[in-house]
Parts: sequence; structure tokens; C-alpha cells
Amino acid sequence: MNKYEMMYIVKATQDADAVKKTAEAVKKAVEDCKGKVLDFKELGEKKLAYTIKKEISGYYYVIQFEASKDAEAEVNRKVGLDENVLRHLIVRLDEE
Repeated sequence: MNKYEMMYIVKATQDADAVKKTAEAVKKAVEDCKGKVLDFKELGEKKLAYTIKKEISGYYYVIQFEASKDAEAEVNRKVGLDENVLRHLIVRLDEE
């Protein structure tokens, strides 16, 4: 099992409940792929550096999880398909 960290941005033009549902859907995607969520942080709403899909701001989230390489690829695919996630990036954390 490898440790990963993913930062993702959720559309801010939705209502608060939809933003929370999208954030929880990403956590559920990790758990559905037999991954283990280690840490989850909401960084709040921030202005984007440039317009993404006609959005000027978004809610930022950071999640650390443990999963196999195949599970990470599946999480990456599922999050990429979610139309409410503007951007996401998964990085593998080094062993300490």
C-alpha cells in the first residue's frame, strides 16, 4: 500500500449542500477502491488564479489516503469524471 495526497477543487457556484456532497463523494471513491482515508482537510473557498470552466472561485480540499497503485488509478479516473470537480492532482508521498 502506498500513501497518496490529493488536492481537488470543487465548483463554488453550487449550494453548500452540493459542495459537501461532492467532497464526500471523493472520500467515498477512495473507500470504494479499498483505500483508507488518513486525513481530510477543507481549505475553504478561494479565488482561482485563472478561469476554469467559466468558474472564478472554488472550494479547495486535501485528502491523504493509503491505497494500491491500481486503486489510485481508479480513484483518479472516478474523480476526473465528476463534473463538479474542477481540477484534481494526486501525488505519491515518500516513505519516511
